[in-house]
Amino acid sequence: MHAPARPIVVRSPEEWSRARRGPDFAGRTVGFVPTMGALHEGHVALLERARRENDRVVLSVFVNPTQFNDPKDFERYPQTWDSDLAAARDAGVDLVFAPHAGAMYPDAYRFRVTEDVFSRVMEGAHRPGHFDGVLTVVLKLLLLVDADRAYFGEKDRQQLALVRDMAAAFFLRTEIVPCPTVRAEDGLALSSRNRLLSPTGRRKAAEFARILREGPDANGTRSALELAGFDVDYVEHHEDRRFGAVRLENIRLIDNVPIQHSL
Repeated sequence: MHAPARPIVVRSPEEWSRARRGPDFAGRTVGFVPTMGALHEGHVALLERARRENDRVVLSVFVNPTQFNDPKDFERYPQTWDSDLAAARDAGVDLVFAPHAGAMYPDAYRFRVTEDVFSRVMEGAHRPGHFDGVLTVVLKLLLLVDADRAYFGEKDRQQLALVRDMAAAFFLRTEIVPCPTVRAEDGLALSSRNRLLSPTGRRKAAEFARILREGPDANGTRSALELAGFDVDYVEHHEDRRFGAVRLENIRLIDNVPIQHSL
């Protein structure tokens, strides 16, 4: 009897639950990578680590509408299903969970998760409601997938911290595994949004990472970014890291780097 083709694609929580209880997952460790699709090498690095550390790998592809405070941003978010599926296959993913919004929000988002401290700064301050949407969908996915480990990139370090603390607060069994930011050769943090930039914008975007890394302090870094032509949402220091968010060609880019201390 031939083994099923990989990856298997399921579209509903009910279908996933049946698969999760099936013999293919029985007694095996599960690694989970939640995404909104438009996969790039950063996502692939997460999947490859999950493959190394677990018996089974689950990828979710769901463009979560509740975390977009700007409807236009949601509408233009890249969706590349065919290439995503090919990347999942190459990375050794066993199952892709790709639900529609109605399946994930049968309550029409009546119930949601809210955090009242770290979610109120940086991304939370500039994108009202963003982290309510993120934490709500991640909680749903972690409960559904019931993985041993879930992998999150450090480019979204604020999100990572909130997800880690939420998992602890709700006694979830899944270990939240942080993974280093994957960067292009010119230093730009890989992001699905990068593909929305023009060739000129993409070249300019590399200056964001460089200035964020080399700036003298938060205010000086902000000024340098503005002089370089970026619209700056914020530059802030938290826990020995410098966080920044900018807009270029109306595309929003975020990053964080270690603070460079003078000797």
